[in-house]
Amino acid sequence: MIEVKNLTKRYGEKLAVNDISFTVEKGEILGFLGPNGAGKSTTMNMLTGYISSTSGQILINGKDIFTQPKEAKANIGYLPEIPPLYMDMTVDAYLNFMFDLKKCKLPRRAHLQDVCDLCKISDVRKRVIKNLSKGYKQRVGLAQALINNPPVLILDEPTVGLDPNQIIEIRTLIKKLGKKHTVILSSHILPEIQAVCDRIIIINKGTVAADGTADEIAKNITNEHKMTMRIEGETHTASDKEKITAAIRAIEGVKYVRADMEREKGIYDYDIETDGKTDVRREINKICGENGWNIMMLQLSDLTLEDIFLKITMGEQLELQRKKEEKKPRVKINLVTEGSEEAAASDEENTEEKETDENEEKSENAGGDK
Repeated sequence: MIEVKNLTKRYGEKLAVNDISFTVEKGEILGFLGPNGAGKSTTMNMLTGYISSTSGQILINGKDIFTQPKEAKANIGYLPEIPPLYMDMTVDAYLNFMFDLKKCKLPRRAHLQDVCDLCKISDVRKRVIKNLSKGYKQRVGLAQALINNPPVLILDEPTVGLDPNQIIEIRTLIKKLGKKHTVILSSHILPEIQAVCDRIIIINKGTVAADGTADEIAKNITNEHKMTMRIEGETHTASDKEKITAAIRAIEGVKYVRADMEREKGIYDYDIETDGKTDVRREINKICGENGWNIMMLQLSDLTLEDIFLKITMGEQLELQRKKEEKKPRVKINLVTEGSEEAAASDEENTEEKETDENEEKSENAGGDK
């Protein structure tokens, strides 16, 4: 339904989008993610034909957005981050205007009623748009995108500024639309992307950094597998914690074990990391059974979409920050007692350093006055 081939966009010497390619199939809901300045908005603007590309091709339902703009755009319904509303018009007048503007051939009254029912704005059709709440304005914007029943919907931050109830309603609507439309959804609300989208593309520094489901991307960027277990020792003492930690650490495939805080008396949480290739759960269960340790909870803690996003878009910065922190000199603190010889020596050193600094400052100022 959507084909992007070797798409590039330059602004003078700045390379905003660098030779990206991807496809979106019919009936697929694609989450489009990227940090500020990554080229996400530029790509969205090229997909809708709002700006041209430096090179590359975009096909919407087989029509080239640059050489066949009218035919291609007829297949697109677009909701920008700020909905294109005429605030002094009523909802009904605005939707009728958009119906004419898009040269829609569907039965006017029935089609507009279907759109209003789908977006749940039938009860405000006679009201002036500027008097509506943020949530209703967003729904009216979505309704205009649906006029003419386009096969492709491009939604940029569709839930920004909405309350939790409105967000849930819009999410449900997007899922429903995904059954009949191809949807590209851009959002900075990562749980929203994870809840709604079938597939995710993360763009970073003008290139496609990741493409796939959240699980597929997580497996590609890390080979670690994490879990949290809550285990009750046999004797309900702290010594059980050491035995349990040592036993789990000895299991093949376990890379790291850390005993966390005591949740209940004699019951501790254990953070466990494996190599990602070995399923250690059965072996842990076997060892616990042999030693009379009760497993109270087991929770897999794979990478969340937020973890994935940060690893891809901030991996280099985080590594540089870690190296900088490692290079920082450690501060040595000597605790001295007032009146002791060490304290007196320290005071003398501080006095000498202070006098030296003052003399150097005076010398520099004198040189500057000349």
